[in-house]
Amino acid sequence: MARDVYDVEAYRKFYDELIPLLDGPNVKTVDLDWLEPRAREFAQKTKYGSYNWTSKFSSRLAAKTVYLGSERVRLPNPTDEQLRLVEKAPEELSKVLHWMKTLPFVHLRRQMGENDGFNPVCDLYVSLADPKNVRLAYMWGNTMFKPSGRPGPNFVMIHIPEEHQMRAQILTLPEYNLNIALGTDYMGEEKKGFLRQAMWAADEGGDLGLHSGSKIVTVRDPRDNSLKKYGVFMFGMTATGKSTWSCHQLGLDHTRGEKTEVCQDDIVFLQPDGSALGSENNFYVKTDVVADQQEAMYHALTDKTACLENVMISADGEINFLDESLCGNGRAIVFRDRLKVKRDGKLIGISSESINLPSLDEMDGLIFAFITRRNTIMSFAQELTPEQGVLAYLWGESTHSYATNPAKAGESVRIVGTDDFIVGSRARKINRLHEIIMHLVSKYPGKVRFFMYNTGGMGEVIDLVEEGGVAKKRMVRKAERVPLKLMASIQRGDLRGTNIYAPGVLGTKSIVAVEGKPIPEWDVDKLYSKEQIDAYLKDLVAGRREFTEDIAREGLKPEIVRAVEKAFRIDPSQKKVFSVPFAAKGEPAGAPVVIVKTEEPVARPRRPGSWRWR
Repeated sequence: MARDVYDVEAYRKFYDELIPLLDGPNVKTVDLDWLEPRAREFAQKTKYGSYNWTSKFSSRLAAKTVYLGSERVRLPNPTDEQLRLVEKAPEELSKVLHWMKTLPFVHLRRQMGENDGFNPVCDLYVSLADPKNVRLAYMWGNTMFKPSGRPGPNFVMIHIPEEHQMRAQILTLPEYNLNIALGTDYMGEEKKGFLRQAMWAADEGGDLGLHSGSKIVTVRDPRDNSLKKYGVFMFGMTATGKSTWSCHQLGLDHTRGEKTEVCQDDIVFLQPDGSALGSENNFYVKTDVVADQQEAMYHALTDKTACLENVMISADGEINFLDESLCGNGRAIVFRDRLKVKRDGKLIGISSESINLPSLDEMDGLIFAFITRRNTIMSFAQELTPEQGVLAYLWGESTHSYATNPAKAGESVRIVGTDDFIVGSRARKINRLHEIIMHLVSKYPGKVRFFMYNTGGMGEVIDLVEEGGVAKKRMVRKAERVPLKLMASIQRGDLRGTNIYAPGVLGTKSIVAVEGKPIPEWDVDKLYSKEQIDAYLKDLVAGRREFTEDIAREGLKPEIVRAVEKAFRIDPSQKKVFSVPFAAKGEPAGAPVVIVKTEEPVARPRRPGSWRWR
């Protein structure tokens, strides 16, 4: 049914007609120096000398984002609203052509990445029919690099905020390296539009785009007193602490040479040798920070270079990052070189010299850390096998909070790789991660480790009660949140190799001692009865099964399927063998999981600029 609403020929025709218009007389090519004074005309100045802008839209239009193109790039489970947008897309694209001929546009060219092989050239076109939208180009431009002439594909994004809000939408044409934002004035659409396209291009070229922060951590090994350097990937959904823990210093002893150096906080491109290419020069972060808990981020946010968006600023220029009465998604672009912490009375930068993570040949080890936020039986730290690490990426789990969504409190949220910007087969990305990880584990024995960190809590109990004939959730016992210092100690101990893990209820190893100190107060058996634990396990496995069967329709490797089946054994009541419950493409009903080989990159349509994969 979904296939009938796609008009591939209309997309091709639109692209052919669009390209000449990008050089039209109504398009002015500019740089950051031209944009800066014009953008500041529409901003409020803070007491620190930085500027704050406001927007009508303060979050991405995820529910109104659609992928237009061949079957291989379409959304796997589009909603009725998304299908409606796809059906009307040719009409909307026709209007875009008209606007590109008539409205005033600024064009800004920037570069993503800084390496020798993959540096997408990004061309942004923003309509200035409403002059204050000049800030979109200025803010986004500060997240990227100045073009250098290095090799890379060419991406184009068109942003027309003046489209009516009732028709606000995001149209993505991945096979044409093109994104279009309509009716919204949120800068996050620029950021994610280009990064989403880059992740797909990296996947097509044999690398793997990851929604992950990256950092280099140097620690003193207590066994031989030597300094060891580790690369760390930090996966996590929004609000789980990915940016916080990518920048956190973990209480390391700087007097003995220990330190954390930040590479990236959002998107990287993993390569077969364990290295990762960075994407952004500066970071677009949430601003709900507390100075003594997120020191480096706070210093960057209160620097004069910060570009603030939808943050509460008083009449006298004072910033209140925790006042969300006007907007619950305050954002800012912070400059990497302004991420600093105080050491011996001086502010010291914590950013890595390069945005790229070195290969495993240049480091003592590599850690894949998956951040989740749960409140019941999940230990604050689990040590995973390589197979379990792939499953953590597959399930990409977190939960709804009672505070933010009482109706769904305690329910799981699952997104492959915690990445809701995947273009094409999600299974293909999981298969590719499996290939890279197994290659690294084989080539570098003992140098690749996997952990799951729960930045939520333990001990929560929510009951269903009937009120007026309607079942509602009631908080019986709140979770005890993991203390920030404890989480820092856990991560510090994992890097130093001083924590102790033992088999836990989730089929993984759960932490039982942090840097040699037992933590019996966080023993799951002291927080819940066996019956309660079994009920949580049953619910967890049921949710994972349903989610995995959806992904399996896109094709999973046999090794991953076997790992999934093994993981389901934590619930003794689960006797069913994992399989796709309905006919997959070209298979009879009831067939086992279909294994689909990773597709070879297809020839790309012509587009501005030229580029060949290294």
